[in-house]
Amino acid sequence: MDTPLLEVSGLRKSYAGVPALRNGQFRLAAGSVHALCGGNGAGKSTFLSIVMGIQPRDGGSIRRRGAEVQFDGPAAALANGIAIVEQELSPVPAMTVAENIYLGREPTGFLGRIDYRQLNSRTQTLLDGFGFSIRATDLMMDLTVAQTQLVEIAKALSYDAEIIIFDEPTSALGEAEAEQLFAAIALLKARGKGIVYVSHRLSEIFSIADSYTVFRDGQFVQDGALADINKEQLIQLIVGRPLTEEFIKDNTPDATPMLRVTGLSAGRGVRDINLTAHRGEILGLYGLMGSGRTEIFDRLFGLAPDRGGQIEIEGRAVRIAAPKDAIAQGIAYVTEDRKGTGLVLSGSVRDNLCLALLDRLSRGPLMSAQREAAAAQGMIDALNIKTASDALGVARLSGGNQQKVVLGKWFLTEPKILLLDEPTRGVDVGAKREIYRVMSDFARAGGTIIMVSSETDEILGMADRVIVLRDGRMAGELPRAELSAERLLHLAA
Repeated sequence: MDTPLLEVSGLRKSYAGVPALRNGQFRLAAGSVHALCGGNGAGKSTFLSIVMGIQPRDGGSIRRRGAEVQFDGPAAALANGIAIVEQELSPVPAMTVAENIYLGREPTGFLGRIDYRQLNSRTQTLLDGFGFSIRATDLMMDLTVAQTQLVEIAKALSYDAEIIIFDEPTSALGEAEAEQLFAAIALLKARGKGIVYVSHRLSEIFSIADSYTVFRDGQFVQDGALADINKEQLIQLIVGRPLTEEFIKDNTPDATPMLRVTGLSAGRGVRDINLTAHRGEILGLYGLMGSGRTEIFDRLFGLAPDRGGQIEIEGRAVRIAAPKDAIAQGIAYVTEDRKGTGLVLSGSVRDNLCLALLDRLSRGPLMSAQREAAAAQGMIDALNIKTASDALGVARLSGGNQQKVVLGKWFLTEPKILLLDEPTRGVDVGAKREIYRVMSDFARAGGTIIMVSSETDEILGMADRVIVLRDGRMAGELPRAELSAERLLHLAA
């Protein structure tokens, strides 16, 4: 057999005596896409950080084309032909796309000055070559989250590495952008590159990957060809038990309107939106990147200026000019970027859970530690948030548990209407199921959910009704009985 591009065996890593990785094993062949699978906390991130030289290993072997290697940082890994597209985005907002992609590697001309013409030309050639519809001269601050994700991907591809690691690359992408990425991966595979693909979206793994490796509880479980396994078997390997059903849904909407929007306009060309969400309903908003889904949520929560239209809650016209107005009206908003806008990463689990409830937990000018602790612990128990204590830094939780903290923060405000923007982004199959349970329980108790999701299966599995958006306008509405992937995509495109 050909020598693997990358071969890892017996990799170990502990933090303060607690093992995060006990037996990391992995083998990557040239011209293949290899899926690294596992739930939140399985050890995947630790494994990747060691491979990239971000963290030192306690033991084990890493071989690059048969030769033992030890990287003292990401620059050394890049020099050895290994690049990574990280899950967490880290752009420089005030710079252009080209400046971000080639930061520190800019072409220079006379007197060492940056040659912007060459920089922009090189960047545009790169973007066009992989089918990414972005301009080299665009400012990062003007891009959507999905476009920012594509820029991060392009940055990794610009190194022309032999091994490219994709860590949740589609977590912020819509269907059209994901297809651009998959086409780029197919091109890289045809060029003999080795792709390590990490994703919680199992349908993606089965559509683009050739082989798989599963980690669970910090150690290697199994590897093999994806042709020899099905989705249910892979889920059982990941979670350690069979899941009888992926979606939990037992709510029944009634005819009582909870939220009614008439002639609403918002940012990025969103206009003339008319929708009604009922008590006990999970209403889906579906559309491609730039269709206006998030802009509608920002307007409903008072994060965007009033540009026309009327909002009614339980039959009363309301004015929402700021988030405090939305919260007072019983609206909660779980944004798509939990680390950027949903959490205070420097704070504890308790701090984050109680963040939207400070006025109710205080006694005069001082916080009541007793009330705060009781509120936080109640939500930890209710949502099964896995944390050593409420004093633990929220940054140290897995992605699924961080998302539960964001949900818990808003549930403590006792909302009537829950706006969920990509509620299971970057969350493993086990945690997804728990979030679906929470959603279903909230709706069954009479709450109203409006959910944005780029995952067609999630919309089909959880929504009672779907409004499809295209270019800032409503393109159609489908009841649950008429939902299908084909109909959604036809309306969205």
